[in-house]
Amino acid sequence: MTAYIIRRLLGAIPVLWIIVTITFFMMRAAPGGPFSKDRVVPAEVRANIEAKYHLDEPLWKQYLRYMSDLARGDLGPSFRYKDRNVNEILAAGLPVTVKLGALALVFALAVGIPAGCVAALRQNSAADYSTMAFSMIGVSIPNFIVLSLLIYVFAVWKDWLMVSGWGSWRQMVAPVVALGFPYAAYIARMSRAGMLEVVRQDYVRTARAKGLYERIVLMRHCLKAGLLPVVSFLGPACAAILTGSLIVESMCGIPGIGREFIQSALNRDYTLTMGTVVLYSTFLIGFNLLVDIFYAFLDPRISYD
Repeated sequence: MTAYIIRRLLGAIPVLWIIVTITFFMMRAAPGGPFSKDRVVPAEVRANIEAKYHLDEPLWKQYLRYMSDLARGDLGPSFRYKDRNVNEILAAGLPVTVKLGALALVFALAVGIPAGCVAALRQNSAADYSTMAFSMIGVSIPNFIVLSLLIYVFAVWKDWLMVSGWGSWRQMVAPVVALGFPYAAYIARMSRAGMLEVVRQDYVRTARAKGLYERIVLMRHCLKAGLLPVVSFLGPACAAILTGSLIVESMCGIPGIGREFIQSALNRDYTLTMGTVVLYSTFLIGFNLLVDIFYAFLDPRISYD
C-alpha cells in the first residue's frame, strides 16, 4: 500500500502540471487583461504597471516565472488586492469553504445512507418509492434553485433563517442544505443499489441462517460492502462540493474562496484564478487517493500490490 501511495503521489505531479499549464495559457488567450477595465491612464503609467507584474515579458518567460514561484509555494501577488497576495487571500477564505463543504458532506451522508439502506431493505415498498422520488428530485434540481426556495420559505416568509453572512447556525442552515441536497440524493441511490446487491449474497444468507441478529448482519456483513459505491463517489463528490460552493457562497455572501474565485474570473485577476485552480485540483487529486485507501479498508479482497 505504501508503494502504491508513493506512485500515486508521484503521478499526481504531471497531472497537476498539465492542469496548471492549460489554465495558464487559456487565461492569457482570452481577450482583455487584468487592467483593461481600469480608467484610461497614460501609456507610460500602463507600461509601469505591466512591468511591475511582469506582464510586459514574453509569454514563455511569464510561464517559467510562474512555475518557478509555484514550485516554492508562492502563488504570486493579486492584481486587484494591492495589499494582499494570493496566499493570504486563499488562507483567509479556505477555512470557511472547507467548513461549508464538510457540513454539506455530513448532511449528505447523514441523509443519503440511511435513506438508501431503508429503501433497499424495504424494496418495492412506500419507503422505497419515496426515497427514489426524493433522489430523482435532488438529482434534477440545481443547488442554487434549492437555495432560492430555502431563502424564500425559511428566511423571507417565516423569518427563521438568515440569508447572508457566515457564523451563526441561522446563517449556515440554508447554504449547507442547498449544497448537500443533490449529493444526498446521489448517495441514497448508490446506497440502495449497493445494499441490494449485498443482501442477496450467499454469505449474508449464511449469517442469517446462523441465527445472528439482523442488526449484526447489517452492520458487520452488509454495510461495509454495500457502501463501496458510495466510497467511490466520495472522492469526486468532495471536490465537487468545494467547487460547487462557488454559487452558494456568492448568493449568501459567504467569505470563502468560491466568492473570490468568481470575482477573480470577472476581474481577470490571473494569479488569484490560477491559485484557486491549483488548490481545487490538489483537493481533487488528494480526495481520489483517499478513496482508494478506504476501498482497501472496506474490502480486504482489494489489493494494490
